[in-house]
Amino acid sequence: MAVTTTMVITTILLYLLERDLWGWSRTKALSLTLFFLAIDLSFFGANIVKLPHGGWFPLVAAGIVFLLMTTWQKGRRILGERFKAMALPDDLFLSSLEIDPPFRVPGTAVFMDRTPNATPHALLHNLKHNKVLHEKVILLTVLTVETPHVREEERFDVFPLGKGIFRIIMRFGFMEDPNVPSILKKIQVPQLEFKPMETTFFLGRESLIASPKPGMAIWREKLFAWMSRNAWNAANFFSLPTNRVVELGQQVEL
Repeated sequence: MAVTTTMVITTILLYLLERDLWGWSRTKALSLTLFFLAIDLSFFGANIVKLPHGGWFPLVAAGIVFLLMTTWQKGRRILGERFKAMALPDDLFLSSLEIDPPFRVPGTAVFMDRTPNATPHALLHNLKHNKVLHEKVILLTVLTVETPHVREEERFDVFPLGKGIFRIIMRFGFMEDPNVPSILKKIQVPQLEFKPMETTFFLGRESLIASPKPGMAIWREKLFAWMSRNAWNAANFFSLPTNRVVELGQQVEL
């Protein structure tokens, strides 16, 4: 039962591939898809009688997995929209440093940021509570591209923003392990030298709160919050040295 269902779904996905990626016309794509779909549906119809005799179990299991995957995907999109709405543009942040310059301390601070054109919330929280800024500040965004591997000449881009602040965009293929410290060592930019023992990595840790805001149903928001709490730790995912990581938390309403 599960095999025949997978065959039907794969054939439907083939149509999307033909239209969106290969650029086929609707007539050409439908002709090939309907040919395979007729074969798949004949097998599906022959196996549908097994549904009351245990065939329901793989369908329920697949439905649960589908629910978890779509909840995670939609939850991450909503969370990104919430952060984007609260984001402070780089130019406004830099202008605020001119108005009220903070005390600068020795060393390098790397602030992980999912938004490549806005100041990380972890940086704002650190500046608000500790009232200091490191001599060198790196605003780092790590992107996963739709290729297995990334060529080394396309691995990163560095943008000096002034006042000892640099924005770095790193790229990794979906089959690569994002080892951030190893790539930082390869960056050769004037006035920016990566010294592991003088560098602190700042990560944001969000406490997600389900809310009636437009997005997902409350029960799915609670499910997404639970999944986020049990997700792989970002420090381990990016291969950051655990003794050089500082996490700053905040509450976010979904």
